[in-house]
Amino acid sequence: MSNSISNNKIQTADINQISKLLPHAYPFLLIDKIIEMRGDDYAIGVKNVTINEPYFQGHFPGNPIMPGVLQIEGMAQTAAVLCMMASGNIGPTPSVYFMTIDKAKFRKPVIPGDIVYYHLKKIRQRNNVWKYKGEGLVLGSLVAEAEISAMVTEKR
Repeated sequence: MSNSISNNKIQTADINQISKLLPHAYPFLLIDKIIEMRGDDYAIGVKNVTINEPYFQGHFPGNPIMPGVLQIEGMAQTAAVLCMMASGNIGPTPSVYFMTIDKAKFRKPVIPGDIVYYHLKKIRQRNNVWKYKGEGLVLGSLVAEAEISAMVTEKR
């Protein structure tokens, strides 16, 4: 994996690469892979939702539904990988911080067995702050959407 990516080159990232870029770990790493990235403009992150997820024990017994806030977090983690790679800040020193959530909507429940595709498209970028439009899709159907922003900075 290179330290930065060209806007024209399509990249992917497996769980090992994602784990090196994000500070998250089980049970809070909410993307399994990124199947497509174009610079910092666009990405598709993937989450395979299984009954083994710890939140299903209490959300809800007998009717397991993935919490909407965790779907937003999956979008944010996909965007964070884009920000980290595009900024050239690969490695243990920098951090990416979630800044805002706007226009969040949840359209359909996400249940065990679903595969959520997080489509993130850049709205704008200024210095070390990025804003993205995110959509979560299951079988091509919109399940969640939001606008999110993140900042890459040195670790505290």
